[in-house]
Amino acid sequence: MTESTTGTATRLDKLGVIVAAIALVGLALQPFALFRANRIVSADSVMLWAAMPLWQAIALIVVMVAAILIILLKTPVNLRLAVSIAAIAILAVMVGRSGYFLTPEDNAYARVSPGAGFWLMLFAFSIAMADAIVRKALSPAMRVFFLIVAAVAIGVLLWSGAWSDLSILKEYHNRASAFWREGRTHVELAFGSLAAACVAGIPIGILCFRVKKVRATILNSLNVLQTIPSIALFGLLIAPLAWVGRNVPGAAALGISGIGFAPAIVALFAYSLLPVVSNTVAGLDSVPRDAREAARGMGMTSRQLLFQVELPLAFPVILTGIRIVLVQNIGLAVIAGLIGGGGYGTFVFQGIAQTATDLVLLGALPVVGMAFAAAIILDALVEISQTKGKKGKRA
Repeated sequence: MTESTTGTATRLDKLGVIVAAIALVGLALQPFALFRANRIVSADSVMLWAAMPLWQAIALIVVMVAAILIILLKTPVNLRLAVSIAAIAILAVMVGRSGYFLTPEDNAYARVSPGAGFWLMLFAFSIAMADAIVRKALSPAMRVFFLIVAAVAIGVLLWSGAWSDLSILKEYHNRASAFWREGRTHVELAFGSLAAACVAGIPIGILCFRVKKVRATILNSLNVLQTIPSIALFGLLIAPLAWVGRNVPGAAALGISGIGFAPAIVALFAYSLLPVVSNTVAGLDSVPRDAREAARGMGMTSRQLLFQVELPLAFPVILTGIRIVLVQNIGLAVIAGLIGGGGYGTFVFQGIAQTATDLVLLGALPVVGMAFAAAIILDALVEISQTKGKKGKRA
């Protein structure tokens, strides 16, 4: 290898090479937009240079190439972060412009969707942005601040009407009331099952920690439950819950039946137990022996030891389990749409049945956003609790 080749290689960022390759494929080889004469027919691919006025296309290509070069090379972290954010913002605006440019006037049936090229470039610059944030080692509060800014920016983009000509917004306008109703149901499924799992799982975890004889039996049973495929578990609950709804007085009035909300939340609760129980046990196991001995030396009872020493020190590990459950349940709640449980899965499965890709995205994208936001917020809370836990141990 020559000296010039070695020098070039050392100037390249390793992750940047991968990000740049993905972005270039999206820019040059994949369609930037998809055009349909109506919502269910096959789409025609439209490359970037045909998806908007030529001067706008040239400007976008120049900007994207410059951004790719900055990400490709070993550049300052602040510059990489700024360029990634700017590239994402420009892509978001220009895909809306392509919807306006490609939609024929006075045609309510035509649909324009972001193409694979847009999604690949968005994915590539999102990776670059996340990498820059990690390299900057931002505090938990700053990470949450970035999340809030991103949410506000998306809200402004939607409110401004920049995406009004894209088909996903047209699907939303046709189902606005249903969208928010199913959103509330999705939140109830995810957070309701999490709350029930915490109420039941933390005491079970304490029992497993205190009574070693039952630990293996309980954890193995929950492991077996976790291995059942989600669709199968939803199906298995239909018959017993239908029997309960028919034969138990007052059950039907509470909404318990073979399909709908009840089997969905029961299944999500069942999947939530293992992470909560196992992380409670792991957290209590991680409490230093010195802390317990000091508490006993102070005359604490077992109850005081549990609530004043063990659970506070185990809290970061328990919270990690709660984070796993919440992100998992936000995704799994989509399956509830198959059995009439509601949530954003309703749109996903309607879209699949109608071969309407944008209806699928109307259900899928909010789920991805909710899971992403939940992960960032709970990661920040875990880090904060770990910092406080270390201070408490030193004290």
